[in-house]
Amino acid sequence: MTERHAFETTGSTTVYEGAILALRLDQVQMPGGRVAEREVVEHHGAVAIVALDDRGRIAMIEQYRHPIGRRLWELPAGLLDELNEPPVDAAKRELAEETGLAAERWSVLVDVMASPGFTDECVRIFLAEGLSEVDRPEARDEEADIELAYVPWEEAVERALAGEFVNASAVSGVLALAAAKAGSKTLRPADAEWVDLPTTFERRKNSHG
Repeated sequence: MTERHAFETTGSTTVYEGAILALRLDQVQMPGGRVAEREVVEHHGAVAIVALDDRGRIAMIEQYRHPIGRRLWELPAGLLDELNEPPVDAAKRELAEETGLAAERWSVLVDVMASPGFTDECVRIFLAEGLSEVDRPEARDEEADIELAYVPWEEAVERALAGEFVNASAVSGVLALAAAKAGSKTLRPADAEWVDLPTTFERRKNSHG
């Protein structure tokens, strides 16, 4: 078997560093010897939650997204921006903050690389079952405008396929739930290993501390 090329980074420059991301330019050795520049957005990891109630409905939120300029229907979600916080704990926190819900049972539905052509962002999508209501912290900024709705999972699949749901985590989570219901494969536990969990941006921020 022919040995595959090793894409070695020969140089790197940080162009921008902000609150939730950094942009760097890497010089990468290509097959044949050419060195190409690659733009890389470093980002926190993130979690999203398919919160499924006992009537087969998914808790979904409509939230304003400024880069798109409109509101999108999404799953409850948030960044892994607290040092060493286990992803499932972040998911529990985000579910309570955005919907006022807690869950008895947690498992991993699917992991999604947002856009690996230019960013290391990865989202772990959990399935949360056995829902109950809890106190919701006071919301601020975009979250103060959130609308919560319960969507039957079959309808959610139809709306994703119809292009009504376009958020990557929402589409992935809804279709992964449908696939899980159609098959017999056991879902991963909530603390399953996450190989692609982004850590570069977190290490960068901690190095300034």
